[in-house]
Amino acid sequence: MIATPFVQGGLRKEPLSFEIETECAHCSQSLHLTIDSDLRYQVSEADEGAEPLVFQPLIDWATFTEPNIIDAF
Repeated sequence: MIATPFVQGGLRKEPLSFEIETECAHCSQSLHLTIDSDLRYQVSEADEGAEPLVFQPLIDWATFTEPNIIDAF
C-alpha cells in the first residue's frame, strides 16, 4: 500500500507528488490524477468532466507522533 502524498509529505516534511490511475466507484469512469503534498491535484485532460473529491485527514502534522495515520484517529 502506498500512502497518499499529503500524508507521506507531511511525515517526511518534504514535497512529494504522485500519479494515480483509478476509476469512479459509482460509474467506473477512469480517472488519472496527479496529487502533490500540498493537496493540489490535477485531473488528466482525457478525463474531461471528472470532478473527484480530494481531501486531507484532519491531523495536526506539527504535533503528530503516532506510528501511523490510523492511530491518529
